[in-house]
Amino acid sequence: MIKLRLKRFGKKREASFRLVACNSTSRRDGRPLEELGFYNPRTKETRLDTEALRLRLSQGAQPTDAVRSLLEKGGLIEKTIRPAETAGKANQALERKKAAKKSVEEKKEQPESSVEDNSGANNSEG
Repeated sequence: MIKLRLKRFGKKREASFRLVACNSTSRRDGRPLEELGFYNPRTKETRLDTEALRLRLSQGAQPTDAVRSLLEKGGLIEKTIRPAETAGKANQALERKKAAKKSVEEKKEQPESSVEDNSGANNSEG
């Protein structure tokens, strides 16, 4: 399977990336089948070879998550909303709201005089 991924190059802490098409079993910085673009995260510079990218995508190449976001920003593919992710986030938010309500209700149910005065119990002097 052909993957569209970012190939890292540049100095330490000053990475830049080339968008490449390569076999899915090859290394991240291995020899690519084709270079399709460039991305510099520091300057936000992005150059994409749109014709070659459209050709690779039509042939069934699978972009990684980082490449997918670059292609969405470049307008080459439509923004995808993954139902599992949105459902998971919605469920987590709903659970947090329920837990917050439950804790508020528990605090209301507990009487405020539940703190007992044990000042004499810890006194070991006779």
